[in-house]
Amino acid sequence: MTATVKQMWRHPIKGIGAEPLTEVRLETGGPMPLDRAWAVLTGTSEDTGAWQPCRNFARGCFGPELMAITSECNGDQITLRHPKQGEITLDPSTDGARLLDWLLPIYPAERPQPHSLIKAPAGGMADAKFSAVSILSLTSLKALGEALEQDLDPRRFRGNLWIDGTAPFEEFDWVGRELKIGSTRLEVVDRITRCRATETNPDTGERDANTLKALREHWGHTDFGIRAKVLSGGDIALSDSLEVL
Repeated sequence: MTATVKQMWRHPIKGIGAEPLTEVRLETGGPMPLDRAWAVLTGTSEDTGAWQPCRNFARGCFGPELMAITSECNGDQITLRHPKQGEITLDPSTDGARLLDWLLPIYPAERPQPHSLIKAPAGGMADAKFSAVSILSLTSLKALGEALEQDLDPRRFRGNLWIDGTAPFEEFDWVGRELKIGSTRLEVVDRITRCRATETNPDTGERDANTLKALREHWGHTDFGIRAKVLSGGDIALSDSLEVL
């Protein structure tokens, strides 16, 4: 089996914006750098300085329009773009109020409302309590798309590393095993159970694919992708090979 890294993404603000990368340096025990480094609290949730469950934040499963936001980091600045809201550049450490003003018109009024942009702990504010890098398969995505009879954009799944060259859902067999990508070694911890965010088209912000139903009916679960802890940090770039150890 020869797998190759074809895409890399990070999401500087949890649930809000995806940024493509061509190379990255992973640190031992850490997440993708600047991935889920910030998050927007909703409802009565408060900043604790620690990891919190995903239900406390603005997310694509609650507000589908968020899925259409792209992001670009430049130093301390993050530029966000949305087909309805246009573009905003901000410093997340000081411009939380500006971000909220920009977000509120595209967030459902019936949901608990966004109220604070907070800095995540060092390990990031991903859905899992532990720091990890998510690895997803373009072959699995193609199989799911064929089941739905439509093309699926990888951004629906907000993954970090997308690989090609494996059998559909072969990556599930790697749980408990080690991987080598570039100069980095990782240990696969678990599969990723998905939510309704994946039903949304990231170009339009509209739900248009019943991904969860297709996963259940064709594969008997709602899992897509795997999480891996970084055992030994190093550099990863597009076209690097993935080796299962």
